[in-house]
Amino acid sequence: MNISHTVCQIEHHAMMFAFLSKHAIRLCGNRGKDAILDAMTEYGKERGRRMALNAQTHGDPLNTMTNQAYGEWKPDYPGQMEFGQLCTEPTLQTYISKCAWCEAWQKHHITEYGKYYCVNVDNAVYQGFRPDFTCTPISTSMSWGGDCCKFDWGHPLSAEDNEALAAKKKELGTSCMKDFNFHTAHLMHTITRVLIKQLGAAGEKAVTLALAEYVDTFGQEYLDVLDTISLDEIYPFEV
Repeated sequence: MNISHTVCQIEHHAMMFAFLSKHAIRLCGNRGKDAILDAMTEYGKERGRRMALNAQTHGDPLNTMTNQAYGEWKPDYPGQMEFGQLCTEPTLQTYISKCAWCEAWQKHHITEYGKYYCVNVDNAVYQGFRPDFTCTPISTSMSWGGDCCKFDWGHPLSAEDNEALAAKKKELGTSCMKDFNFHTAHLMHTITRVLIKQLGAAGEKAVTLALAEYVDTFGQEYLDVLDTISLDEIYPFEV
C-alpha cells in the first residue's frame, strides 16, 4: 500500500493514546493506570528534551520564553485550538479553551481513558526542557470536566520577553515543528516501551489490542506510516 501521502492529524495522536490507555487499564486496573501515567510523563519529558536540544543548537538559553518558543506542533488548521495568555506577571499563566484532543475523545466516546493524557503532560514537557521548572494546573482540565485548562508556568514573562517570544517564533517559523506522523509514532513507541517494562506480557497484550483498534478506526495505512519515522529522530538522546 502506498502510504507516502498518509498524514496523521491530532485525532490520530489522541486516539493512539486513548486506545493504549483503555486496554492497559482494562487489563491491569490500577497498575495499568499507573503505567499509563508514568508513560505519559516519560513521553512529555522526551518532548521537552528535544525542545531543549533545539534551543541549545540555536544558542538560546533554557528559560520560560524559549520554552514557549520551541513548541514542536501546531494545530491541523486555523481555529482548531483556542489558547493564549491570561497574564504574564508575576508569573506567566496560559489557557486552552478549545482542545482538539478533547474533541477527538468526545467524538469517539473514549474520554474516560483519553483524559489520562492531560494529568501531567504539560508539566512533564516543561521539566524535560529544564528539570528545575514546574508547570502547575490552576483549573480542572476540560477532559476532566472543567470549562477551560489553565496553567501557571512559575516565572514571569516581561513585556520585553513577550516581544522576544514573538520575534523568536517568527524567526523559527515551523523549522522545529514535527507533523503528527512523527508525534503519533513517538507516542506509540514510548508508551509501548513503558507498558511492556511495567506490565510485562499484559502490557504487550494491551499494545496489541490498542493497535488493532487503531487500525480498525483509521485503516492500516495510518499505522504503517508510523514505521517511516526514524527512531534516531524521535530519540536524539539515550532512552
